[in-house]
Amino acid sequence: MNRSGSVFSFSSEDPDPLDIAENYYSNDTQAKTKGTKPRAQSLVEIKRYFNDPTFGFESSILIDPSAIAVESDAEEEDHTSPSTSPDNDDNKDRFVTLEQIKDNIVPIYSENNSRVETPPTDEDFDPLGANGSNNNNTMQPEKLNWALKNINLNNSIPQRRLSIDGTRSRPKKFFINDIDSTLDELLRNEDTDHNQQITIDDGGPKVLKLGTSGSQGYKTATVSGNYMLANLLQELTLAKGQGRLSVVLDERRLNENPVDRMKRFITTIFWKSLTRQVTPENIMLMTKDTKIKEEYIDENGNIQRKNETHRIYVPAELTEQYEYFQTLKKRNPGLEVERLPLKIDATFIKSLNNKPGLLALAYEKDPLDPKNLIHEPYIVPGGRFNEFYDWDSYMITLGLLLNVTPEDQTNLKIAKGMTENFIYSIKYYGKCLNANRSYYLGRSQPPFLTDMALRVFNKFIEVNPDKIEEGIDFLKRAIIAAIKEYKTIWTAKPRLDEETGLSCYHPEGLGVPPETESTHFDTVLNPYSLKHNISKKEFIEKYNSGEIEEPDLDRYFVHDRALRESGLDTTYRFEGCCADLATIDLNSLIYKYETDIAFILESFFQDKLVNPETGELYESSAVWNERAAKRKDAVTKYLWNEEDKIFYDWNIRTKEQINYESVTSFWPLWSKLATPEQAEKLVTHSLSKFEEYGGLVSGTLRSRGEVSLHRPSRQWDYPYGWSPQQILAWLGLSNYGYNGIARRVAYRWLFLMTKAFVDYNGVVVEKYDVTNKRNPHKVDAEYGNQGTDFKCVATEGFGWANASYLVGLTFLNEHAKRSLGVLTPPDVFLSNLNSTQRVLYE
Repeated sequence: MNRSGSVFSFSSEDPDPLDIAENYYSNDTQAKTKGTKPRAQSLVEIKRYFNDPTFGFESSILIDPSAIAVESDAEEEDHTSPSTSPDNDDNKDRFVTLEQIKDNIVPIYSENNSRVETPPTDEDFDPLGANGSNNNNTMQPEKLNWALKNINLNNSIPQRRLSIDGTRSRPKKFFINDIDSTLDELLRNEDTDHNQQITIDDGGPKVLKLGTSGSQGYKTATVSGNYMLANLLQELTLAKGQGRLSVVLDERRLNENPVDRMKRFITTIFWKSLTRQVTPENIMLMTKDTKIKEEYIDENGNIQRKNETHRIYVPAELTEQYEYFQTLKKRNPGLEVERLPLKIDATFIKSLNNKPGLLALAYEKDPLDPKNLIHEPYIVPGGRFNEFYDWDSYMITLGLLLNVTPEDQTNLKIAKGMTENFIYSIKYYGKCLNANRSYYLGRSQPPFLTDMALRVFNKFIEVNPDKIEEGIDFLKRAIIAAIKEYKTIWTAKPRLDEETGLSCYHPEGLGVPPETESTHFDTVLNPYSLKHNISKKEFIEKYNSGEIEEPDLDRYFVHDRALRESGLDTTYRFEGCCADLATIDLNSLIYKYETDIAFILESFFQDKLVNPETGELYESSAVWNERAAKRKDAVTKYLWNEEDKIFYDWNIRTKEQINYESVTSFWPLWSKLATPEQAEKLVTHSLSKFEEYGGLVSGTLRSRGEVSLHRPSRQWDYPYGWSPQQILAWLGLSNYGYNGIARRVAYRWLFLMTKAFVDYNGVVVEKYDVTNKRNPHKVDAEYGNQGTDFKCVATEGFGWANASYLVGLTFLNEHAKRSLGVLTPPDVFLSNLNSTQRVLYE
């Protein structure tokens, strides 16, 4: 309502309460002055009257607060009249339980989504009569007509009842007059573990009273429960970030369906926070490297040590890009710009161990300024990163493309930019890099370029039907890069095993990987330093220089680099043997390259695509289909185990299957490499090995074995689940018609993510413990768990986890999404399906 003559004025045209933060908190109609302070409420205030939100007067029914608590919509302080006190002996028998009143609770959801009309305002209706003389609680005709018309137990008011603290009343608006003081009090009361988050682990009262906007902050209403208070903390932090001193906050923003809230955060906040782009303004931040402490000898012959470096490497061929960064160096004296040689091999890569730097990525000329280059944007895995990572980018692209329209192509531009970075990396660095840092020059990661390019191309043409030529040119450059990568990386020595025709992870490199933590290899290196009676640092220097030779250690690091190239770092599946394994995951991806290249050559270039380097035609689609058929046969011969009904890895050195049960056995379904018979056996006999409470686990407990002080957990083993493994399994199952199973395991994963999001202040993390029902985001494995280290509000999530949530929602029908929204556990949800519904999850 508007109160003329007051220092406060609230518009009747309220902003959308679920709009993005920039819009919601920058609306000029919201309060900008300070007034009263919030009031904390103790949990001992447990008895109250049930104020009927529809009729506007106190009901004669008293509710047992242990069963349900319903807040008044009248925006009044708690009632304290002695004659109506709940503690009055006359009222003892008038308490009822939740079971007794459950038939009168409006359903959480209704298939009828018609909206309820707004009731008459206080100006239109006075429950006590115009002169305050009506004390018999007689309803006025306007109010009665509204109630009879709108209160229907078969139709729900369009809001979500989260818990017993919910309400059927019209959403309130809270006037937070002083954001800083409210934040201080909220954290002081609720954040008992002092991590600047409000979670179920905190022991606070879980109740706070805030001033209402209708009373300009004079009267109060209660915000209670972990989820609403955590959302309050987040919203106030976001408002403060928008420069607000005070704000009017809609209750619906605090009580928002967590599925909708999580999706909104990902699409409007997380993607934006994770987006990176090299610009003149941020070049020093983007090139900053603190992982390697660079040492050099100064002009006086003394050894100096840099705690951070700022260096960028540019491909030898790109003179204009090199000159562009030289101009930025003039404005940033601490920036170093260096050109790479035409030949990049293991010896050269080792020479950069003490000179770390960022590797330049794709760009285009600025049409408004020929001297300026515009570098392609990309999304990083998590907030701590500035580098462009390989297979993370593919998974992220799947999520980005779900929110592209002809009117808003922001996400398409980013997805296309990331694909352009793949193309650039292959053209100038020889491979899709693990990430664009100098110490990653020798290794790739799981290859996804062809599918990524096709998906970006399809979306580009869908929203830009008049730009087909531009789309075809993009696809042409992508397939040329993919063919080069296929021939020079994945089907060339040392990655190709000529005997089987299958491929292994086997990157180039010499010595100790420089980017790891200083203590990472202590267990491995300490025996060698003792053997040579020198310090670990001295041993590394002499070993890397070739002064000390240790063949067994050489072999160890070959496998270690291969493990990192696989993307699955680390797992006992690959420890000490990765470079010798023709893995089911890698060969599934290469098979997808072969079939995708065949499809693109035939469908878009009529088998007449010219190699720009030689001027000759590339092989026809028939040749590529033949390559795919040979790989399919080899996979069946060497990797399929008919007895166990599963795909295993093949050790090319010992010439035997390695019976480690990995969920990557489902990647052949994603690439369509598996035969229908293999798919049926895999799903029927082996899916149960991986399906856990919260989704698919990376590997089985049997395969991992026991963990101990001397054999610690590995993050890509049991009991952890990862977003890419979920996504590829969902898509693969759908490829073979197992849509119900895909829907079921997707629900499990999304429940796990939603529960952590609700219970732990909006957290979205890198990986989850899919066997943990209470706090699945708490992972005890190496490298910790990215995405948990934030204050007050999560603003980034984690790249492929964000994508998995958006992709997973596309597998769920409305019933499943509603159940997810009220945190129905997977086993409860699945066990309570009727016969018609159950077939949708089988």
